[in-house]
Amino acid sequence: MINALEARLELLSESAQRELLNISRGIEKEGLRADSSHFISQTNHPEVLGHTLTHSQITTDYSEALMELITPVSQTVDQLMKDLSDVHCFVQSHLGEEVLWSGSMPCKIDGNDSIRIAEFGDSNLGKLKHVYRKGLDARYGRIMQSIAGLHYNFSLPDAFWKEWQVVKGDTQPLQDFKSEQYFSLIRNFRRHSWLLMYLFGASPAADQSFLAGMRHPLQPFDDKGTWYLPYATSLRMGDLGYHSNAQSSLAICFNSLSNFTHTLEEAIHKPYPAYEVMGTQKDGEYIQLNTNILQIENEYYSAIRPKRNAESGEKPIHALKQRGVEYIEVRCLDLNPYLPLGISDQQVRFMDAFLVYCLVADSPVVSEKECQALDWNFETVVNRGREPGLKLKTPAGEAPLKDLGLALLDEIGRVAAIFDDMHCKAADAGKAKSDDALANNRYHGAIEEQRSKLVQPELTPSASILSVMKSESLSWLEIVGELSFKHQQLSKQHCNDESIHEKYHVMAKESFLKEQQLKDADVSKFSEYMTQYLS
Repeated sequence: MINALEARLELLSESAQRELLNISRGIEKEGLRADSSHFISQTNHPEVLGHTLTHSQITTDYSEALMELITPVSQTVDQLMKDLSDVHCFVQSHLGEEVLWSGSMPCKIDGNDSIRIAEFGDSNLGKLKHVYRKGLDARYGRIMQSIAGLHYNFSLPDAFWKEWQVVKGDTQPLQDFKSEQYFSLIRNFRRHSWLLMYLFGASPAADQSFLAGMRHPLQPFDDKGTWYLPYATSLRMGDLGYHSNAQSSLAICFNSLSNFTHTLEEAIHKPYPAYEVMGTQKDGEYIQLNTNILQIENEYYSAIRPKRNAESGEKPIHALKQRGVEYIEVRCLDLNPYLPLGISDQQVRFMDAFLVYCLVADSPVVSEKECQALDWNFETVVNRGREPGLKLKTPAGEAPLKDLGLALLDEIGRVAAIFDDMHCKAADAGKAKSDDALANNRYHGAIEEQRSKLVQPELTPSASILSVMKSESLSWLEIVGELSFKHQQLSKQHCNDESIHEKYHVMAKESFLKEQQLKDADVSKFSEYMTQYLS
């Protein structure tokens, strides 16, 4: 008997299915710089890597020590992973005695002041980015700014959307249809993202220095200062991570583009009493951009975001409103400390199949009641995902996580089969884009790899990390420190391609020229620039 998903997939023409080979992907991977004592770096971002404001692939996130490595957009998994490997190769070769911390929960820190706020130069744009981060410090403290993650950017080509629009019987303008469908994907992502936390969560423990002065439910793991939750998958995505009382009051709606931008704009322009007390300046210096619930839209943290590339000087939310959704950004993925790049090619393939499934499966509007259940499921898996017999909420009542996960993998597997079939046909027709297309069962393998984790929870990254820590008497700092050093040495040994170094040296030089051009183009004082940007 054919199910609803199969019926939808069968309506897709072969040309539409073939367009799945043209998915655009990108990765933004964060990582702290840490010294040989596992302490957060106190040094400036290495100048040899380029200027953080204008370099397209090597920058910093919230703190000066929190690097962000960005891949170009790619249409093949092989190229994506090569790009990520290349930028790691260059960076790892220029960190001196420091390492790139391979875990999401941070290395050793010494209070708020040990986490330096990122600097972006003295252009107006650079000052804006710095003041925004000072606002994050004033509102939430810097401790949360030491957490690292991996963002997965994903979009489908217009040729696919045109075919899918026919299947859906839709006649609105293509961009409007795309935006509507990306939000359909996002709704299903919210329904099923707990599975990503179970399968890929890799932050079940933290060092005591991260928890200093914080009320938390964690338990001591050892006598070396490691704290944990026995069945946690991703402490990073729980209340220890990006969480605030101000944002918890927001009711950001993900049911449509208009509702999303409207509710987000309300938060950007709505004053918050505690922030009004702080003011925007202290001792003549800006400490935050404004006193509203959100300074800018980037301050709102969610597991997934609709995105649109903004033009120079354009606010992201204006770009979304004017030109619709261009791609989605998955923001809930932990760094896997065991993997040199924090992610594997098999995980990328799983993400492809998972996200396409979220798109093509039925996706009704999320009610307030369902929204609360989805939040509960996500939080529960973050904190107790591997707990034996754990049940999650469904419209039909509670059901075991294992059963729900296996059933969901069956559905995602139907999408994975299309990927494999199209790769096989591309190879047979001599149109393979890369070696990736020559192996026609890699997507099936990616699904089966995850299925084993549901059957054997000890195979999940979160369980594996705790098991090794226990068996080898290692603290969080020790295990991640050792892995970070190992990854760096491996990267240096295999980084013999001079063209990679030449490419990034040129990019670094160009980034400084671009930053100078930005400064030269400034025609107004910073206060005027900021007012205009926020208007």
